[in-house]
Order: sequence, then C-alpha cells, then structure tokens
Amino acid sequence: MLSPYYNKDKIEAGCDEAGRGCLAGSVYAAAVILPKDYHNELLNDSKQLTAHQRYQLREMIERDAIAWAVGIATAQEIDQMNILRASITAMHRAIDQLSVRPEALIIDGNRFYPYHDLPHTTIVKGDGKYLSIAAASILAKTYRDDYMRKLHEEYPYYGWDHNAGYPTKEHRQGIAEHGLTPYHRKTFNQLGDGQLSFDF
Repeated sequence: MLSPYYNKDKIEAGCDEAGRGCLAGSVYAAAVILPKDYHNELLNDSKQLTAHQRYQLREMIERDAIAWAVGIATAQEIDQMNILRASITAMHRAIDQLSVRPEALIIDGNRFYPYHDLPHTTIVKGDGKYLSIAAASILAKTYRDDYMRKLHEEYPYYGWDHNAGYPTKEHRQGIAEHGLTPYHRKTFNQLGDGQLSFDF
C-alpha cells in the first residue's frame, strides 16, 4: 500500500513526468494534490498498470483530487534546454496551473530545480511509494499517450499509437524510411547508431 503523504502537516503536491526517454513528442508532467485521508488500493506506479487500469484511475484521480494539472515541454524546447531541464520545466508548468497552492512538493526521481520558495523532496521510485506521485504518473502517462495517438494520425509511419514515441525497432525503421518529423527530438540518437540528428 502506497503512503498517503510525505509531509503530514502541509498541503503536498506529488509530481511526475512521462516521455523522458522518447525520440519524439513533448514531455508531459503532472502535479496532484490528494486529500490527506485518501485511499485507493488500485493506485500504483503507472508502469505497473495496464492501459485500461490507467484510464480508469485517471477518472478517479480527477474526481477525487483536491487539485491536479498537466504541463508540457515541446520537442523543440527539449532540444534547446536538454531533457532533464525540459522535464522539470514541464513539472513547474503543471504546478503553475494548480487551483490550490501547495505548501510542499514531492518529486519522482533524484533531480529538481526549486519552484519559487516551496520546499521540495526528490524521491527515487516515488511513484511506487506515494499516492500523489503515483497519481501524477498516471495523469502524465495517459495524457501523453492521448497526444501521441493524435500525432500518429498525422504521421502514421512510426507506430506512435502504440510505442508512444519510444525507441522501438518499428519507430527507428520509420525514421530510416521516412526521415524525421517536426515532433522528433533532433538532439537524440534517433537511429541508435551513436549519431545525433543536428540537421535542423
């Protein structure tokens, strides 16, 4: 059972991102504030759940959360600022949109840039330890999957409707045959050959 909070006496937002290791598409992040007494036995790290479970849980999270929001950083921003900074920027943008201001942040992972004057704690594998981070991982993942399916309609050669832009054999075959799209991250090793795509 995941813990309901890290900071017992503060309004706490959990944050996580999705799409950091992808070759294409924006990185998505979410911030979620859950009630202090919240319990949901189904809620877990999004990577441990089926797609059907994630979408079921998204409805529950959006219904039950005190506040939630999703932020993004585009592929162009990822190329400009690097994936770590872009992931944290997306988290900051999610926090910006929360309808309730948190008093503390708990972040999945081991790196974060301070958000104004709010105290923050980074927690490795936090999406498997704290409910609000798990909830954020589910929102980030499902909203990003929706976005990648829409991009697949525009560019159907890369399998984005099921690989979400990750470096699968099918995705790299599509790049080899059809080249890069405006949604590809040009500073990533697109073909897995050790070469970066700086022709932009």
